[in-house]
Amino acid sequence: MVAQIVLVHGIAQEQYSADDLESAWSPSLAGGVRRAGYDALADQLWPDRQDAGRPARMAFYGDLFLTPGLQGDGASADFTPDQLNTAVEIALAWLNNAKESPRPRDAGTARLELQALQEDPAGVQGRLSAAVSRIIAALDQVPWFSQVGLRAAARINKPLAQVVRYLTEPDIRAKAIKKVRKHLDADTRVVIGHSLGSVVAYEAIRDDQGPLPVLITLGSPLGLNAIVRRLQDRPKFPAGLARWVNLVARDDIVAARPDLAVVFDVDRPAGARFESTYTVDNGAQPHRANFYLTKTATGAAIAEAM
Repeated sequence: MVAQIVLVHGIAQEQYSADDLESAWSPSLAGGVRRAGYDALADQLWPDRQDAGRPARMAFYGDLFLTPGLQGDGASADFTPDQLNTAVEIALAWLNNAKESPRPRDAGTARLELQALQEDPAGVQGRLSAAVSRIIAALDQVPWFSQVGLRAAARINKPLAQVVRYLTEPDIRAKAIKKVRKHLDADTRVVIGHSLGSVVAYEAIRDDQGPLPVLITLGSPLGLNAIVRRLQDRPKFPAGLARWVNLVARDDIVAARPDLAVVFDVDRPAGARFESTYTVDNGAQPHRANFYLTKTATGAAIAEAM
């Protein structure tokens, strides 16, 4: 089922379906396009319009984490040493992002927790599973993670575990990428990836000769060193891509940096654009996909590609 707009969801969506998420994202998708001033196109993006068909389709890979033994919600004891190392790197990166938060309580708490980790090296050495628990417990103290549903309860929770499993389990990775690629063809105009979905989307189109008018990444952790080192190949600008727009909410701690060009502006084709300095305000839920979709910058990029 190819589509003009391909949507790629983020973490912790395994209990939903492609249809659920298409229905949840479509109003916000249309809203962002309407906010950008393209009313006629916005009217076409509703999934229940018989005359419009379904121009936007969700590349759903959440069910991969429901496979027996790969639920993505296991405790640290279920992880290999490499997976535990990956979890530690990502958790520490999030904690360091939190200390730069514009919210004083989040930033102050993160700084105190990082200081405590430095002052208690015994708490983060020895068995890796114990180190993970100690660092995740530090993350739990930062209010932001509870507010956006990423609280880990002193263990590897579903969101973090799913990122780790995607990066370290080739079967999950290959199947997730395949689920994106099955929606792509010459008529595809836009690919939108949120959170972990931005990593899946990038890897799905990285070596595709396209052409693809625009990739939009929202709240992307692509710039995290732990993720960059574990990409399938060296980071670069996708070969057939004409425009990459990266949006980051000002307080989205999951996202590594607003400017992905520092890492990914390599081998960019002549004339291709890389717009990766956008920051937006998503209010009290900075990582929420719908809030990214409603932004004028998102809607304008979609409309111009369509």
